[in-house]
Amino acid sequence: MSEEELNVAVESDVLDSHFLFKQKTAKSDRLLDYDYKRCNGCGLCIRVCPKKAIEPGPLIEIATGLDAPPVIIDHTRCSFCGMCAAFCPVRSIRMTVDQKDILELDQFPHLDSKVVFNDKCLPCLLCEKACPEEAIKVDLTFPKKETVSPFKEGKTGDIIVDMEKCTLCGACAVLCPAFVLVEKKAKADDLLPFDDLVVDKAKCDYCGICVPFCPEEAIKVKGDFNENEIKEIAPKIAGTIKMDNDKCTRCGWCEAVCPYDAAEVTKPFEGEIELIDEKLKGCDPVGCHGCFNVCPSKAWIIPKDKKIDVVKDFCTFCGACEKACHVKAIGVKRTQAKHTPVLDKPWADDWKKAISSLIGEERARPDVSRSLHVEKEEKKAEPAIVKPVTDPRLRKLVDERIEKMSSILGNKQVRHVWERKDLETALREIKKKMKN
Repeated sequence: MSEEELNVAVESDVLDSHFLFKQKTAKSDRLLDYDYKRCNGCGLCIRVCPKKAIEPGPLIEIATGLDAPPVIIDHTRCSFCGMCAAFCPVRSIRMTVDQKDILELDQFPHLDSKVVFNDKCLPCLLCEKACPEEAIKVDLTFPKKETVSPFKEGKTGDIIVDMEKCTLCGACAVLCPAFVLVEKKAKADDLLPFDDLVVDKAKCDYCGICVPFCPEEAIKVKGDFNENEIKEIAPKIAGTIKMDNDKCTRCGWCEAVCPYDAAEVTKPFEGEIELIDEKLKGCDPVGCHGCFNVCPSKAWIIPKDKKIDVVKDFCTFCGACEKACHVKAIGVKRTQAKHTPVLDKPWADDWKKAISSLIGEERARPDVSRSLHVEKEEKKAEPAIVKPVTDPRLRKLVDERIEKMSSILGNKQVRHVWERKDLETALREIKKKMKN
């Protein structure tokens, strides 16, 4: 091999939130692009890196507001093998070889996950509006009311939407401005992005085209129209749906929210996630919110009957929440990593070791026997929580007083006294109401 072929040049640059590392040789140009704003700190890149060129950042602080990279890449140690980019579940690390993304090159195994919309898809608005990453774009192409049946002034009639049948798909609101969707923020335990569908009767001329148009036959209209003629001119729901794989985290919200079973999600990992009860006493989900902030699936919730919980169906088992939890109350275990085939190449064994490290096995790396190792301190077992014995009668009385106190503190008059007057006056007002 000539001297020119052995020459390797490595450069680094920063562009907005992207750390760019370039390796140039006589054979190829490689670009490693790390977007620290996209990174959630799961640390899988640290596990798979054969050169220990990636180190964790202060994720607990980052999860609660610090603006810093969740991982630090030492480009002087990096071999530009591409393993970090191949197994990043949120695509915060990407690598190109001669301007081609390695996920499109067979010689680079990578996570095998996908979202497919089958022929049951209408399409409608639900998945687009519910998607927490705004990764879905729906373009409804059917002709609208103003084209099919222009608005006629002075028409009278009646229109009823059967909300027991309605799926809140939103197609009617795209067809006709008389339908108004009441939007709300979707959450992991309440996926519907709409709260209601209402009819603005000032914009309705009771033309009836919405009746045959509705896929659920949920709309009834009384008006001056011919049903057969309306069936002829009413459009069919049509459109396109596109998935942005650079944004999609395979959370599964689209699959769960779709009333037509049209979305099929293959997640990159199988595994388990648990909350460790004895550690939860130190958890402050409102003040901390760390697990919420790093979860790519937005799977964390605060239910009424528990301090905190996770909707396991949406977990991708990346493990970021486990690392972000300052009280170590979360446990994540991956049991399977789905990946494309590892080709029979000289470097195949190293890729297989990287894949094994994703599901718990320690990453095999080059011999570092002459290095100094510091023994890790063993984790001390947490003492079991002993719940005190309580008198059910007294407990009931306490619960009743707490419930009454909560109601009083929500009273506008009490709040006014509390916020505008001195503490003693507020306490007297509260005590007076507690006695009533």
